[in-house]
Amino acid sequence: MPCEVKPRFLVLYGSQKGQAQSIAEGIAEEAEEKGLVADIYCLSEGGKFNLEKESAPVVFVVSTTGDGDPPDTALKFVKNIKKKTLPSDHYSHLCYALIALGDTNYANFCNCGKTIDGRLQELGAKHFYATGHADDGVGLELVLDPWLEGLWEAIIGALAKMATPQPERDGHVRDLRVSLNETPESSATDVKLHLMSLKESEPPNSDSLRTAAESESTKTEPKSASLNVTEAASETGSAVTDVRPVSLPSNNRTAPKLDSVVTDPKSVLETQSGAPSAVVEASLTRSLPPLSESVLNVPALPPPYLDVTLQEATIEEETSAPVSKETLHEVPISRAVQLTRDDSDKTALLIELDISAHPMAYQPGDSLDVLCPNRASEVGELLQRLCLQDQRSHRVQLSLRKDTKKKAAHLPSYIPENSTLTYMLTWSLELRTVPKKAFLRSLVECTGDSGERRRLQELCSKQGSADYNLYVRDPSLGLLDLLRAFPACQPPLSLLIEHLPKLQPRPYSATSSSMRHPGRLHFVFNVIEFPACTWRPTGRRGLCTGWLSDLVDPILLHPRKAQPSSTPALPKVHVSLRENCSFRLPSDLSKPLLMIGPGTGVAPFIGFLQQREKEREENPEAKFGETWLFFGCRHRDRDFLFREELHGFVGNGTLTHLKVCFSRDTPMGTETETGPRYVQHNLLLYAKDITNLLLQENGYLYVCGDAKNMAKDVNETLIKMVSAELQLDQLDAMKRLAGLREEKRYLQDIWC
Repeated sequence: MPCEVKPRFLVLYGSQKGQAQSIAEGIAEEAEEKGLVADIYCLSEGGKFNLEKESAPVVFVVSTTGDGDPPDTALKFVKNIKKKTLPSDHYSHLCYALIALGDTNYANFCNCGKTIDGRLQELGAKHFYATGHADDGVGLELVLDPWLEGLWEAIIGALAKMATPQPERDGHVRDLRVSLNETPESSATDVKLHLMSLKESEPPNSDSLRTAAESESTKTEPKSASLNVTEAASETGSAVTDVRPVSLPSNNRTAPKLDSVVTDPKSVLETQSGAPSAVVEASLTRSLPPLSESVLNVPALPPPYLDVTLQEATIEEETSAPVSKETLHEVPISRAVQLTRDDSDKTALLIELDISAHPMAYQPGDSLDVLCPNRASEVGELLQRLCLQDQRSHRVQLSLRKDTKKKAAHLPSYIPENSTLTYMLTWSLELRTVPKKAFLRSLVECTGDSGERRRLQELCSKQGSADYNLYVRDPSLGLLDLLRAFPACQPPLSLLIEHLPKLQPRPYSATSSSMRHPGRLHFVFNVIEFPACTWRPTGRRGLCTGWLSDLVDPILLHPRKAQPSSTPALPKVHVSLRENCSFRLPSDLSKPLLMIGPGTGVAPFIGFLQQREKEREENPEAKFGETWLFFGCRHRDRDFLFREELHGFVGNGTLTHLKVCFSRDTPMGTETETGPRYVQHNLLLYAKDITNLLLQENGYLYVCGDAKNMAKDVNETLIKMVSAELQLDQLDAMKRLAGLREEKRYLQDIWC
């Protein structure tokens, strides 16, 4: 008999921090279970695949980074497909599906995925399945899970259409259809998805959403704000959708309806007579009906792929500094200043780095990455929980399991060879990351307690999506928080290495100009405080901001702090420069600038103004455009950052207009009586000037700060202003602002 030829398709991903890669790998792994072959490559591996000659269906998984930019791994691919010399039928043979990952807290939601999708369509490629836009702002799996669920029927349909006339292949496609409860006549166009899109007449962050069940189309809507797949239950972090029922008592085997999977955190327990007896609250470790009585659909167990051995080191060699192949510079902190009063709600610090010995040429608008370690106390607690405290100095040896079923398994490149256990947990793994559902699914196998097993199964199941979001995702629980809640759970070290992502450096905006401070680089931050919760008995500080605060304490300048009699040694940090090619001052000095930055969002604008001040000194005859800065803080006397320097810029003409508001000094609801409360209220007072500056004088608008609230509020206010001043309807006003974004004159440096 001839050898059976398994139907093949191609999976391509573009990932910045591993999310898209994990999803793509999950698709490839599940393909094997369904009798398919998936070739999987990163978009940066252009030499290993050839879309110009690809005859199989292609699945793209693409994330977006920065202000709508492609991830580094997709930059070259995007550049290549955007070439204007490509003919309109360049990809007319190509049949593809695409899932884009993004965050609606940022303006250019899923921009990379939309760019690739739109360009492939322009070049003649066709969809075999509807594009999905997954939103990390509310949980990727609201879109991702139903999209993945419908993907397999769509792939089978596409393979049936594209298959060559080989009896054994066609027969296998028919067998696959039967295994998926399909008929040979079904196709991708029969796949029904719940689609969610923003009305074009509403602002991008409108709460008003319309949902409709639509069939897959081979054309995208060119002006659609977003096209999202959704269903009632969300599921976060699971890269596979093969579901397996959990055995429950026979009287509870009916699967719950979709409208019943969201559980109320409180439930009234009734006696046999039906009278309410007590109010019991659901929690991280406790569920209530209907979830506690549901048949669960849980993700397939992720295949293990690492073998880990610990070898006793012959020489004690504990490393306290990171070893990285990345472009890291170890630089001293030459100065640290507390910018806020002790009674301020937040503590803001300015740090000055001495970069004179390092080739770090930066411009205002750039940022730097600071590599920080995990806290020693958290590393120690984890070692104790894993019963590995006596082996903390042992060398970690990693190898791939010979029997692994994981597709494209590889050793994590961010863990140095022969690193000690303490070093690896300190510098390589992100211990505070919120465990994804695939991780929870693996933890099910690590506890012998039946109650813990059931609850972990619930939290990683579709039916437990609401509980997962409420008790894990929303409070940002980390691995240690979870292990405290499930004391019988004892995961092996290999499982942690497989599921915990790389410890990422933290970015900070440059707060200085090298023209004003040669050989120095300043940055500013608030020390982040996280409140205590049930499974985190004491509050904690942000990982990097807390570490930096402790690091600079011996040299911190503060009016009420006694200075040491001797000069302490300057602490050092490992940093790398992150260039921002768009968030920059315009090359034309005559263009007006509008800067909006409350709190520490003012940071890059201090660098802008220092630069502009120097340019004015060096070009006294040049014509400079107006400069406006809208700043806001809570209290005039406690946290007005850079007050003296800003007033100095106003005094010498560098800053034309400084508009400041104080949210806590202004009673609620009295903006018209005592002044504006927030920066967006201040903007409204100057609507005519701002509209003229942006749309008549071709000015530049910069926004820096919080993405979830401030940036959205500012955008909505700008829409209202443009609409009112130009007598436009809301949609046309939105289009005018969208035009500014396209022209790179509405720029954001924002964070969640």
